[in-house]
Amino acid sequence: MTTTPETPPPATEDRTIAILAYITIIGFIIAIVMHSSKKTALGTYHLRQTLGLLITAVVVWFACMIIAFIPVVNLVMVLVGPVVAIGLFVLWIMGLIAAVNGQQKPMPVVGAHYQKWFAGAFA
Repeated sequence: MTTTPETPPPATEDRTIAILAYITIIGFIIAIVMHSSKKTALGTYHLRQTLGLLITAVVVWFACMIIAFIPVVNLVMVLVGPVVAIGLFVLWIMGLIAAVNGQQKPMPVVGAHYQKWFAGAFA
């Protein structure tokens, strides 16, 4: 019978960086500064996830602002906008939970893309 070696739990500082990345823009910036002095795989992973989520939120917000000036489409955005906002919030919560647990678990649908698109970031 073969046993697989267990991965050691991440250090407290690793988790701190991962968690801070999700707590507001200021927390994200603090996490980047902390990560620059001690680079860790968990910190890098969650910084990429958060960067992707922030960029997605800004793009969605910008698109909604442009669409707001189109009368017919604006009615659709009144219904779709809150659903998208709730979806981004759920992704944020899922990323935060993974960071708290010290897991490198991607956000559903977009997380794997964020890792691929921002592969060079925070390395």
